[in-house]
Amino acid sequence: MFIKKRIKQIIVVFIASISIACEDFVEVDAPDYKIIRDDVFSSEETAKSAMTGIYNELFRTSFSNGSPYSVTVLGALSGNLLKNIRETNLTRMEFHQHQITSENTSNLFFWTSAYNMVYITNAFLEGLQSSENIGSEVKNQLEGEAKFVRAFTYFYLVNLYGDVPLVLTTDYEQNELASRTYSEEIYTQIILDLEDAIEVLTSENQDIRTKVNRYTAMALLARVHLYNQQWQMAEELSSQVISNNSYVLLGELNDVFLANSQEAIWQISPAGRGAATTHTNEGNYFIIDPVFSFLASVQLDENFIEYFNENDLRFSNWISYNESLNAYFPYKYKIWNSNEQPSTEYSMVLRLAEQFLIRAEARLMQDNFTGAIEDINTIRHRAGLAPLSNTNNLETEVLLDEIMEQRSKELFTEWGHKWLDLKRTGRYEILWENDPLWEDTDLLYPIPAEERMKNPNLTQNPGY
Repeated sequence: MFIKKRIKQIIVVFIASISIACEDFVEVDAPDYKIIRDDVFSSEETAKSAMTGIYNELFRTSFSNGSPYSVTVLGALSGNLLKNIRETNLTRMEFHQHQITSENTSNLFFWTSAYNMVYITNAFLEGLQSSENIGSEVKNQLEGEAKFVRAFTYFYLVNLYGDVPLVLTTDYEQNELASRTYSEEIYTQIILDLEDAIEVLTSENQDIRTKVNRYTAMALLARVHLYNQQWQMAEELSSQVISNNSYVLLGELNDVFLANSQEAIWQISPAGRGAATTHTNEGNYFIIDPVFSFLASVQLDENFIEYFNENDLRFSNWISYNESLNAYFPYKYKIWNSNEQPSTEYSMVLRLAEQFLIRAEARLMQDNFTGAIEDINTIRHRAGLAPLSNTNNLETEVLLDEIMEQRSKELFTEWGHKWLDLKRTGRYEILWENDPLWEDTDLLYPIPAEERMKNPNLTQNPGY
């Protein structure tokens, strides 16, 4: 499954933590790895730089960088939020039509980049644990950050592919023949990593939103528990994040996606690109420039546009229109192409609005209708919509519909939320209504054929 001896990549990421790296892998002899790793973990400063390298890699690597191969784009195509402007790009068309082949290159790039990140965090954790030059306080903090990134990566792997190999070591001989692990075990490891992270991470640096802290781990764990229908734990964790005054639901919607936004719980900086351009990939890919509209690849689906109330501020602030293509496009990020220093927009990963929606759903499923409506109205108020009344004796299913609607309108084109919500709630009938080729096996992406050729122990998902 994994390219043999990816040691060169680890060296590049650790040493060039604030410079340029690539996704090419070169075989080197194993002894070199020990020499380099000893250098990387020879001091607290070099170890911190290595962790910065991991954050930077999240912006460079396909699954997490907002590029056409990322969960943001592929998930939005699968969730019928985006559609292709031209039908010539067959790899993207397959995601929108739910007819992904195991040879699809976008699917391959997603899988391999995610497992590259798993491998990098494993190497970092091994080097950190074996180091005798790093104090316990710094070691704990760095361990928590790395475990968070590993859990974050596995969250998307398990939700998009189902059972996947659970790899917790850099032993390439073991990894390259790893078989798939049941989803329940993957989730157990995700929860373990996040609980470990919460235990050791500090709540410092909350003004620097690109660095993981205790509340970042709480926010992701709240989502994990929601997905696993652990309602009470989801509510407790989201409540802790919401009660932290460092995070604010911003009244001005156009400020939400700015660098170090007060609404951000965690962001990824374009500085990780290591190049002169400073725009986000989301802004660069989604915005249809009025002059260079011929470069545009995707637009918002018309059905999603019709879904909005005309008074919804999210429509007027986060969606724009290109007249020449007669196309609406996501406009959460305002910068299409920029070399302005420093970057004024960061890629949003976790933000406070999601925590209100997590808590609303968790409360509803515990029959706390008043609390659920309270949280829904917080989101509706910010969007300029009238509040729901608690005197209407709203039924659970009606309120759940409202929560899903607000999730769709609030979190569109962010990290595949709509696609994952349709899957986890069983509401994907909306897909087969518009797609005569739809089959329930389309809920999972195929294991890439190239990876299965390398690893005979990798089985395929049904339907492929």
